[in-house]
Amino acid sequence: MMWDWLLAPIDPTRVHDVGFAVSWHARTMVIAWGVIAPLAVLIARFFKVLPGQDWPRELDVQVWWRCHLFGQLTVAALSVVGFVLLYWVSSDGPLSWHGWLGYGVLAALFVQVTLGFMRGDKGGPTMPGGTMRGDHYDMTPWRLFFEHAHKSVGYAAILLALATIIFGLWHANAPHWMWLTLGLWWSMLLCAFIVLQRKGFAVDTYQAIWGADPAHPGNQRAAPGWGVRRMNIPDEQKEERDVRDDRRDRLQRN
Repeated sequence: MMWDWLLAPIDPTRVHDVGFAVSWHARTMVIAWGVIAPLAVLIARFFKVLPGQDWPRELDVQVWWRCHLFGQLTVAALSVVGFVLLYWVSSDGPLSWHGWLGYGVLAALFVQVTLGFMRGDKGGPTMPGGTMRGDHYDMTPWRLFFEHAHKSVGYAAILLALATIIFGLWHANAPHWMWLTLGLWWSMLLCAFIVLQRKGFAVDTYQAIWGADPAHPGNQRAAPGWGVRRMNIPDEQKEERDVRDDRRDRLQRN
């Protein structure tokens, strides 16, 4: 029967028998890296400007930032729990592929957390205190390095984590329903990524925060990262900006 097949392990020659610590290690790591981490990356890439948002009149909507930050902090916390659970029952034998890849994922997580604390200051017109200068607003060399490193390490960590999960499922001889559930979830995320990318939802972070005015220093260089879209100010809003600039210039002359 189908139900029996779903509950049966992927390899019929082995049993699916894991203890408390290993089972909860698997649950925490799959939830962290198989579910939350890729979803948080998807939100951060494609929802910096929300559907229906009146951009560029409405700027710096931080829904994506809060979701990404909370999601990845949850990933970090679950990763620590998952590591501690497995450390209790680990043996002194040689590491499997799953183990080596898992340490690679944790190393990437450490790099990401470190980069997060060292991303520099924001700056820009919305900052309190009257200062415009900031690593992000000025797109300093350090900010450019952070952008490339954070995105590169992040995507690499996701791919490495997916491979680690697959090796872990095989090592634990997980039942068919686990393979099918994760395969369906990852397929849905991949399809969403492709559709949103083709529809141009991957908007430049800089423009999502400060708009497309060329007076902003970050708009005078190419957007960091692959497949990131730069947006143009609608014509009617260009006219509104030109009128405001003309009034400002006349007031300054008087």
